[in-house]
Parts: sequence; structure tokens; C-alpha cells
Amino acid sequence: MTEPSDVALAFDENELLPAVAQDADTGDVLMLAYVSPEAVERTLDTGFAHYYSRSRDELWRKGNTSGHVQRVDEVRVDCDGDALLYRVEQEGGACHTGYRSCFYRRLDSLSDETTAETEVVGERAFDPDEIYE
Repeated sequence: MTEPSDVALAFDENELLPAVAQDADTGDVLMLAYVSPEAVERTLDTGFAHYYSRSRDELWRKGNTSGHVQRVDEVRVDCDGDALLYRVEQEGGACHTGYRSCFYRRLDSLSDETTAETEVVGERAFDPDEIYE
């Protein structure tokens, strides 16, 4: 039996929360992005994942350009109300670089404090040059 409860969402000073997108079937972590209150409302209203781009300073629907949309099965809130989990059905790749997941590289070592040596362990789902011309 589920128990309804209210939780205050702890948006940061920029009115953003991190949101992890997870494949609802496989459990794979697909991406991390940020959401504004409006992005959360649009996600809940439409059933499609919406995020807030910090670099472009705008709301966006995942897959608007690529067609690789995320249908949201469920939105979960963490215990502190400061992060969300979007459980999604991903069409195509989630990463703008062409991979199914943004987490397609394994961290092997650090060559200095800010540079990581990695190995690609994921597979490309599409060619980004064909979509983002």
C-alpha cells in the first residue's frame, strides 16, 4: 500500500535540481541534467522529459532536435528533496555525442587533478553529425 506524503523540493539558488534519467526497463543510467520548476511541471503534464539547459539558459524537451525522446514512466524524489530520478523509455541515444548513455566512458586514472584517462565502454546509437548539422 502506498502512502501519500508531501516533500518540499529543495531547488538551488538558481531554481534548479539535478535529475538523473534512468532506463525504466534495464536500470541503466542514461544521463544527468538539471530541471527547473517549469521543466518538472511540463514533464508531469506531457509525459516527456523536459530539462533546463544551464549553458543555453532555456527550457528544453529531450529529443526535440534528435527525435530521441524520453517518455517518462515515473518521477521519483530523493529523501532530501534535492534530486529527481526520471524513469524513462529512451528512444535512440540519450547522449548528444551519439551514445545511448552519457556515461559511456570508464574512468581509469587521473593524469592530474582535473584530467581523467578513460576508456570508451559504450556503443554509439547514432551519428551526431547527421542530426546536429
